[in-house]
This record gives sequence, C-alpha cells and structure tokens, in this order.
Amino acid sequence: MDYKEFSESVKHGTTTLGLVCSDGVVMGSDVRATGGTYIFSSEAVKIHKINNELGVTIAGGVGDAEYLVKILKVQSEIYGMNEGKLMTPKAATSIISLIMQENKMMPFYVELILGGLNNGVPEVYSVDPVGGHIKESKFTSTGSGSIAATGYIEGVYQEGMSTQEAARHIAKALKIAMKRDSATGDGIRMVSITKKGYKEYGKDEIEKLLK
Repeated sequence: MDYKEFSESVKHGTTTLGLVCSDGVVMGSDVRATGGTYIFSSEAVKIHKINNELGVTIAGGVGDAEYLVKILKVQSEIYGMNEGKLMTPKAATSIISLIMQENKMMPFYVELILGGLNNGVPEVYSVDPVGGHIKESKFTSTGSGSIAATGYIEGVYQEGMSTQEAARHIAKALKIAMKRDSATGDGIRMVSITKKGYKEYGKDEIEKLLK
C-alpha cells in the first residue's frame, strides 16, 4: 500500500470535528467502530481528555490511537511537573508530530484533532498519519463522514461564534454525517474546553441541541 492509499484508508470509519470559538473549542464525534462493512462497536470512545484544557479526537486504528493517547497523557503529566502549568495544544501537537514522523516508515493508522486552550487562547490542530500538522483557524474534520459534516459547518460557521452556538452546529453536522455515511453512527459525543474547564455533554444535552 502506497502513502496515498494509506492516507485514504485512514479516512474511513468515523466522523470527528474540532471547531475554534470565541471562548474555547468544541469537539465532537460519533460512537460507531467499523471494520469494512462490519460494525464492531456502538460505544466507541473517540474523544479523549488529556488535561483540563486539552482534548484529542481519534480516527483510524484503535490500537494505534489508544497508544498515542496514552503517550499524550504521560507527556502532559511530565510537562506539568517541569513547566508548572498544563500542556498546551501547540506543545502536544509538537510532541505527537515528532513521534509520528519518527515512525513514518511504518505509520500510525490514525488522524488526530487536538484542541484546547493556550494561555486562554482557543487552538485546534489537525495531525496526519506521518506527523504533518496544521493549525486550524476555524474548524477541521476527519473520517469518512467528514465531507457531509464539513459541508454543513462551512455554511454556518462565523468568526466569534461561542461554544454554545458551536455545540449546536457540531451536533447537527454529526447527525447529517450519520444519515449520509454508513460508517458513522450510533450516537454523538461532544466536549467543550473553555476557561471554565473541560465539559462533556450528556445525552440529554445533545438531544436538546438537535431540536
């Protein structure tokens, strides 16, 4: 498999979103895990808390993704002890990018979105399987349902949008992706990260956002 085929294969099987807001970031995902046409799980966790101001979404191979999440959590603790503050999205992206670049001959089967606060400033980064990363000024999406989700977000996104507004739009974008992409489904998970901390949305909250 060449890199193009590999990169395309990572995009299958999920939808994740990260959006920059005026007061923080919002990230969302579905909860379906697939292998080809088979649904392995309807309770997959695709958003992980790294610290109180940093989260990551995963798309791709579960084993590779969980390994990288564990590394980020350990590095976050070390960073906190050395620097006396929480690891930022920029620092986390730099660390994970270096690890992935060092393994580019046998790439990690993942795409990541890292989001959170850097000294109070909202940041979102996308990271590809060989460690390439982009600081996103507005939003980004990964997975096979990303085309449908991005199409909706592009039409509603406005600079200065609050996390409350963004949460409603991300929930709707994921609902649209679930209708159009068979590998995306079974529910929605969302988090927001603001100066108030890391918030996980409950099922009832998400249902209200979709009304």
